[in-house]
Amino acid sequence: VVLFERTDGKDLRLRRELERTGYVTSKHPEYRYKTEFQSHEPEFDYLKSLEIEEKINKIRWCQTANGALFLLSTNDKTVKLWKVSEKKVKKVSEMNVDVSSQMGNGSVIGERQLLSPKGDASWAMNGGSSHWTSPILSCNSIIPSDSIPSLRLPTVVCGNESVYVAKCRRVYAHAHDYHINSISNNSDGETYISADDLRINLWNLEVSDQSFNIVDIKPASMEDLTEVITSAEFHPIQCNTLAYSSSKGTIRLVDMRQSALCDKHAKIFEEQEALGSRSFFTEIIASISDVKFAKNGRYILSRDYMTLKLWDLNMESAPIATFKVHEYLQPKLCDLYENDSIFDKFECCLSGDGLHVASGSYSNLFRVFGVVAGSDEATTLEASKTPTRRRLVQTPTKPARSLSNFGRRGSNRRGNENLGIEINGGAFDFTSKLLHLAWHPSSNLIACAASNSLYMYYA
Repeated sequence: VVLFERTDGKDLRLRRELERTGYVTSKHPEYRYKTEFQSHEPEFDYLKSLEIEEKINKIRWCQTANGALFLLSTNDKTVKLWKVSEKKVKKVSEMNVDVSSQMGNGSVIGERQLLSPKGDASWAMNGGSSHWTSPILSCNSIIPSDSIPSLRLPTVVCGNESVYVAKCRRVYAHAHDYHINSISNNSDGETYISADDLRINLWNLEVSDQSFNIVDIKPASMEDLTEVITSAEFHPIQCNTLAYSSSKGTIRLVDMRQSALCDKHAKIFEEQEALGSRSFFTEIIASISDVKFAKNGRYILSRDYMTLKLWDLNMESAPIATFKVHEYLQPKLCDLYENDSIFDKFECCLSGDGLHVASGSYSNLFRVFGVVAGSDEATTLEASKTPTRRRLVQTPTKPARSLSNFGRRGSNRRGNENLGIEINGGAFDFTSKLLHLAWHPSSNLIACAASNSLYMYYA
């Protein structure tokens, strides 16, 4: 896990307040490397003869406390709670050193010596009555060669330097039979959920040896299995509400107040399939890979393989908006199926004000759409040092508004454009994919992870 911290502005707390009130700052955000730590190690499940990778699937921030940062990280089987705090560097001083070198730099005040009344140490060794003296020595004082210096214990002092230390506070293990695909913090600050293919568990952050199974879709016989859980997310305001998506393209809203086991949903969001449009790939590309609540909790954004969909919690029958991310891949589904790219899981995100949504694609590209009614914003950017360079031959149907300062690349309504031909005539690079991205909760800032690099875009 690698952490970065924001460095622009002396008072970041004041800056956040200004951003919430809509104040426009002239300087773009700046981040620097903060620290990194090893979250998980490779493990082996001897009962199932299964190797567990150290690869991290999800990271979620928790509420801060006493100036320390807390975060949850998970691999396929184990969730861990980490505390990252600033510690002063401690150094050892006043070590026992050679007396002659010590005297060259001045003697230590209060050096204790075992002396006879005549200053003869041998007198005390022969049975004489010894006594302790503590003469105050000046810088020019000389310790007699026959004296016995006292033992001075080394002391530890805190210097001005500080480092960030990561400490694992809790390990939440042995609760999932299948790979964990999601973790989500509750708004109450005390609990979180972890979801795998068939179950969702509820945890208390302070209790690591017990969890409650709140959703279980495992059938009595695995032959009857028709769908799996692909993502789960807590409501940002209502601590009793959560949503989870499935491989069938449905989103279920669950109210934990109804029963201990939430086997019945409160609402289900599902778009009806158009007549005559079913094919071999219909169910595969309909599988939802990620769901996110808007900051106000009114809307849900979902991502399937081809599109982004925005749902209103008050309307279950159909999404209020659909954004085509890479429609040009429709004729290439056979090739994508053969190289397993059709099973890639892309994440999605919403801006803090809820006016824009974003998701990734191939060739390290990502799309940004405007969600305001009547808006035709659709901007394509590349995760690189030159995000607006034109790598593709575009055929825009009409000019349109784009997200300010994000660059302008093929801005067409709802992303319905032809972006499939490169200048060199080659195909898109399906090995370089932008799966992970996140939008800052208050700033107009997007962080994208492409290959082994992290890119940040600010408008």
